[in-house]
Amino acid sequence: MTTMTRSKGAPALPLNTILGGDCIEVMNGLPEASIDLIFADPPYNLQLKGDLRRPDNSAVDAVDDAWDRFDSFAAYDRFTRDWLAAARRLLKPNGALWVIGSYHNIFRVGAALQDAGFWILNDVIWRKSNPMPNFRGKRLTNAHETLIWASKEEGAKYTFNYEALKSLNEGVQMRSDWVLPICTGHERLKDDKGDKAHPTQKPESLLHRVIVGTTNPGDVVLDPFFGTGTTGAVARMLGRDYIGIEREAAYRAVAEKRLASVRRHDREALMVTASKRAEPRVPFGTLVERGMLRPGEVLTSLNGKAAARVRADGTLVADGINGSIHQVGAHLEGAPSCNGWTYWCFRRDGKRVPIDVLRQQIRAELADRPN
Repeated sequence: MTTMTRSKGAPALPLNTILGGDCIEVMNGLPEASIDLIFADPPYNLQLKGDLRRPDNSAVDAVDDAWDRFDSFAAYDRFTRDWLAAARRLLKPNGALWVIGSYHNIFRVGAALQDAGFWILNDVIWRKSNPMPNFRGKRLTNAHETLIWASKEEGAKYTFNYEALKSLNEGVQMRSDWVLPICTGHERLKDDKGDKAHPTQKPESLLHRVIVGTTNPGDVVLDPFFGTGTTGAVARMLGRDYIGIEREAAYRAVAEKRLASVRRHDREALMVTASKRAEPRVPFGTLVERGMLRPGEVLTSLNGKAAARVRADGTLVADGINGSIHQVGAHLEGAPSCNGWTYWCFRRDGKRVPIDVLRQQIRAELADRPN
């Protein structure tokens, strides 16, 4: 179902819609600063010459469509600069862009992206666990693609759900090399003849990681090279709105059919582990102001070897120095830094309790307040 949003005096934003036409022209017709995230899978400009065949002489269904052909590198660079300019105009100030490519084009795209004013946050290597072999035996098997993640500009407060990605990775910090399979089996969409509906269909697992990690439910995700709609399908499942742009009618038809069967997850299932950096800031002095800790109360380190007294202004004093919970802890440990929230404890009912428990109580109260 198509949803239209409109701010006063601005054109409507056609949410959950696939728009036909040239991506640059269509993007230039959408309202400025209206998109939270753009995922772009542009033509790779593979420059293929001749047929590619397996050792048994059967033909490989390679990317040889007209949309992937450009007369020269200069022509491809002009196209890249134009769609990046249109994309940057659409992004909100804190919006971000992901673009994926192969060695044929990603270096040219990366340079154009920086020239356009984007700020690169990471490059990610998608290492394919089941890559297509190199049939000619003249080069290394091309087993990866590169994604670039960039904010609209340096210093922008982009979305990054660090803890959610860590949870996806069994509690280990997510790295910039992702081992995921290419589309095969039931996920690979076929046309009426039983052939691949699109030669470069991306796996949903890849988009799941991108969308969970760098957007929030209700955000608007735009894909200017929509193809068969993987971005839209995953966005819809995860409670995000999407806008797709695709000039090829055959791909639009496949994507429409695909999206019609996608079910949006319920609200509880869409919740992800919040990043600690996104939680409300609670100064240590707030605990003193609210009487959760009293001036003069003694705090001890987690190991019980260090002690300090609470002062009325939310600082600590110990060993002849005073300062923040972090500064005093670092001084006593002889360390360059210290997380005072996990270092210091208070005593209740004869037990040593980290002061972070009190901070979390305040954060829970703030979360329960109506907006």
